[in-house]
Formats: sequence, C-alpha cells, structure tokens
Amino acid sequence: MDFGFDPKTEDLRARVRDFLDNEVTPAEPVFEEQLAASDDPWAWTRVPVFLDLQDKARTAGLWNLFLPGDKGAGLTNLQYAPLAEITGRSLLAPAALNCAAPDTGNMEVLNEFGTPEQQEQWLKPLLRGEIRSSFAMTEPDVASSDATNIATRIERDGDEYVLNGRKWWITGAMNPDAKIFIVMGKTDPTADRHRQQSQILVPRDTPGLVVKRGMEVFGYDDHDHGGHAELEFHDARVPATNLIAGEGLGFAIAQARLGPGRVHHCMRSIGLAEKAIELMCERADARTTFGKPLSEQGVIRDWIAESRVRLEQLRLLVLKTAWLMDTVGNKGAHTEIQAIKIATPETVQWILDKAIQLYGAAGLSQDFPLARAYAGIRTLRFADGPDEVHKASLARRELRRQADARATSPTAH
Repeated sequence: MDFGFDPKTEDLRARVRDFLDNEVTPAEPVFEEQLAASDDPWAWTRVPVFLDLQDKARTAGLWNLFLPGDKGAGLTNLQYAPLAEITGRSLLAPAALNCAAPDTGNMEVLNEFGTPEQQEQWLKPLLRGEIRSSFAMTEPDVASSDATNIATRIERDGDEYVLNGRKWWITGAMNPDAKIFIVMGKTDPTADRHRQQSQILVPRDTPGLVVKRGMEVFGYDDHDHGGHAELEFHDARVPATNLIAGEGLGFAIAQARLGPGRVHHCMRSIGLAEKAIELMCERADARTTFGKPLSEQGVIRDWIAESRVRLEQLRLLVLKTAWLMDTVGNKGAHTEIQAIKIATPETVQWILDKAIQLYGAAGLSQDFPLARAYAGIRTLRFADGPDEVHKASLARRELRRQADARATSPTAH
C-alpha cells in the first residue's frame, strides 16, 4: 500500500499551505474589521480584503480545486482531500479558493444534472465566484432526517412551477449575494416515496420567496459566512425550465450531491482538528499549574496523545473513502461514506472539547477560535442527516453483508 501523495498533489499541498500562511491568515483580522464596518454584516463576500484574496487565488491557480473535469482543477477525490484539510484550518480559506459549501455541492449538481441553459445562467457565475448559492432541503414542520418527508410543494401550472412551504437552516441564504437557491420539494405525493421529490432553481428575487430570519447556533449567527436562514415560499413561481433533470429525481440528485460533499466536510474538519491540537500544545507549554507546565500534567498528555491517535485513524478512513470513490464510485464506497459522516464530527468535537478544557475559561471566549469551532462542528452531526440515521443504515448493510456471507460459506452453521 502506498500512503504517499502523487507529485501533483504534493505540489498543490505546498502551494495551498503557502497561500494560507502568507495570504489568508494575515487577512483574517482585516476581514473581521472590514465586515464589522460594513453596512450589511451578511454580505461578507463584498468585503474588500476577501475580494482581494479571491483575485490572488485565481492568479495562483488555486481556484475551483474541488471540481473534477475541465471546469475545475481536474483532481480526483483523493487528490483534493488533503487540500481540503489545509483549507479547513481557516474559516476564510475555503471561500477564498471558491471551494466552500454549499456552493461546491450546488456547482456539482449543476455540472452533472443541469441543462446547458442552467449552466450558462447559474453554474458559470458560481464558478467565477461572482455569486453565491444555497441548497434548501431541511424543513421545520417535518422530521427532515427522513428526506422523503419533505413537504414543500412544487406544482406544475402551465409553463411554470409554483412553490409553497417552509425551509430552515439553509446555509448561506442570509448573504444577499446568494442569488440562486436549489430547492427540494414534492411534485407528486402519490408516487413511490423516493420518486415524489424534485429539485428546482429559484432565484433570490422571485416574488413569494421570503428570507424570513437568520438562525443561530449556540448563540453564533455565522454572519461572516452567510448565516443559516429560515425561508418561506408563498405561491413563488419560476419557469418550468428551472426544474433540474426531471420530476421525481430530487432524492437521487440529493444522494449524488452528498458523496463528494461529505469527503470535503470531513477533510476540512480534520484540518480544524489539527489546528486545535496545535493550539492545545502551544497552551500546554505556555501555562503553569501546581508548580509545573500543563504539558507535564498527565491528564493533559493523555488528551494530546488521544487526540493524535484519533485524528490519524480518522484521516486514514477519510482518505480510504476518497480512494474508493475514485476507484469504485460513490455507490461502491457507500459504507465508507456513511462511516466518515458518523466518525468525523464526533471525533473532532471530542478534540475541540479537550482543547477548550485545556484553555479554561479562555476557551469559551471570543478571544480564541475554539468555542466557535465547537459550535460549527456540532452542526455537522445533523447536516446531511443525523448520526443515528447513518448508523441505522450502515448497520442494515452490515447485517445484510454478514448474512450473505454466512449463506455462501460452507462452514456456516
């Protein structure tokens, strides 16, 4: 087994890390100052230093690295994964490289399923970083852990579709530059439960679409990344040509969208955990309690050692998943995709919790990034489906696999 990265990946890793250290990190406090002074705290994509970072990323050839094929950098999942890890060390880096969710998943949907007209109108501006987007699936009135429960109606009326319903926790939707929403709803409630849903493009300025409020996570409104919004649709009409792929394909599109997105999320989270371990070690060496540095306290060393072991295990699992997606496809990697979705937020949350504990009250404050990071990583145990749903599905597959193995084994009892 070869655990090394190929030369192209190594070159990009060095370039992305250099860009992070020399451009993004120095820009972060400037970004916060400029955003605080702006007229609209949600319009973070208009902050001058952010626009400057995007220009530098384009010039450096570090743009749209997530997207395979000629529209992006042409990287495999395995090649992109370690780059996503580096960007995960910074809240600003993914967007500066035009590699931030939910735009990445939306661009993948449009690239794979969009018509030429849809790609011209929405994909190209997204690829150029001129606009942002949101993906509207989760709803407040149904158990969205089962996506077939989605109740928002998308009804055909001549040459238009009419939308009615509510959505919430829609990432990035508070940003006025989120010009297009991909909305999932029901076009045929009488069809098979996995064929009732469709996805459709709804421009932000559509009459009847109301961006009602921003949502907070543990008191954080995430305004510097577009926030999470509650939306309402009141007889919102869009052209029938805005439907993506076809009626009844919404659930399948959602499943196709989630595979690469989960690898991206997981590797960015690993980068976040690496940053937390660095902060832990720095603090442990700098602080003294009961006559000796924290770094010499047994419990602190246990936390640091456990953090390293757990993170290395997690990284190998995520890289294996990326490799499987490249070699046998998303369907063949389904078990591993679910496994990383379960393992990553839990592991990184554990590491962040220990880092906060080591920092004491400072770890809870706005003076260090740990509390905010904890709030963010906790959301990933719900995003794209809660842990329990993925565990139940993974267990079903494992039980079936073991039963099949027993049935074909000559030594089975």
